[in-house]
Amino acid sequence: MTDASAASKNPFSDIAPALGKYTDEVLFGDVWKRPGLSPRDRSLITVASLISGYRINEMPFHVKRALDNGVTRDELIDSITHLAFYAGWPTAATALGIARKVLEQADIEKKGQ
Repeated sequence: MTDASAASKNPFSDIAPALGKYTDEVLFGDVWKRPGLSPRDRSLITVASLISGYRINEMPFHVKRALDNGVTRDELIDSITHLAFYAGWPTAATALGIARKVLEQADIEKKGQ
């Protein structure tokens, strides 16, 4: 992998090459590819965790990844609705706003194909 391809793969490689490498090789390599859960299930768990922890910076990437991994729009929205009662109403409302933007962007990309 060249420095240019590493930088384009994740947002950390240009300033923190080690963190970029750990992200690519350990997190999205070893952890995400473990056989115990499907990528779809890992995405649903990750999105729920990010919502519950109010990790709004990471939510757009992982909502998109969840769609790519087979989580449906309805499942995402129902998960957010369910989490409103466990993670808090404001947290769910924020997650819905983020999900709306990601879903709208996915629609635009789908129309462009």
